[in-house]
Amino acid sequence: MANPVLELKGVTKRYGDFTAVNSVSFVAPEGKIVGLLGPNGAGKTSTLRMILGISTPTEGTITLFGKPPGRAVQHRIGYLPEERGLYKRMTAFETIVYFGRLKGLWAATARKRALELLEELGLAHVKDRRIEALSKGMAQKIQLATAIAHAPSLIILDEPFSGLDPINQNELEAAIRKLARNGATVLFSTHTMSHAERLCDRFVILVKGNKAFDGTLQEARAVMPRSVKLESPSDLSFLAGIPGVARIVPPHDNISWWEVFLAAGTDPQFILSACFEKGVKLTRFDTSAPPLHEIFVYLAGGNAEGLVP
Repeated sequence: MANPVLELKGVTKRYGDFTAVNSVSFVAPEGKIVGLLGPNGAGKTSTLRMILGISTPTEGTITLFGKPPGRAVQHRIGYLPEERGLYKRMTAFETIVYFGRLKGLWAATARKRALELLEELGLAHVKDRRIEALSKGMAQKIQLATAIAHAPSLIILDEPFSGLDPINQNELEAAIRKLARNGATVLFSTHTMSHAERLCDRFVILVKGNKAFDGTLQEARAVMPRSVKLESPSDLSFLAGIPGVARIVPPHDNISWWEVFLAAGTDPQFILSACFEKGVKLTRFDTSAPPLHEIFVYLAGGNAEGLVP
């Protein structure tokens, strides 16, 4: 893979007898959006802390722009932490300028950059409003602006959509896409699969500190067995005996459909033909690709505690 901005090789982090991250390796290429996914307690935050140099790996190596984490690369990184921290009595404009100055921008450059970001994020009208008077969505976008004021090459976002309403989520997604289009590499952790599915070029899935998957959505779908969802007033259990059917899951709990898992190479249309020959009426025949949430549950062996579709 060309131009990895970030690379982890066999990274392990132990806290006493507890292993939070276990021999994890992955890369984040230049200009790509990479999702670090997993349920609560999967090791996402521990991984980010090591990438940022806040803690050191017990084993393995991390390189950013070909160098280890530290002062030599800090100026090229932007970080939006899960726990937000803005000075409530500063204005939106003053806040962005202040953080830009902390990242080494000259005063005039920081002011110019603050005005640009306020305009890009649709916040020019609250330029002189104090942080304490802003809505949560506005404050979160200001927090993003403070993380990217110095135009970093690698942007690390920890649960960036937490607590936002759908409109602000969409606006934040648009801002992240623009960062990648402009050449930045974005790594963000989340337990919300819908955001990751819409945004990411690649995914790294962690489960109990172990890497369960690393690749594209297309590659993830290839790993998961193909299935067909069927709804019918008839009993479809006969499909279990059809060649090419690996197993079937009948309706259960709040699920109204039968799910038929196919052996590799089986054409889903074969199931439709079998139902037709049996004279079975179908009210649903769905062969669409599974969403990322279903793929995650499959790869994680059902361990999806705290995960949001």
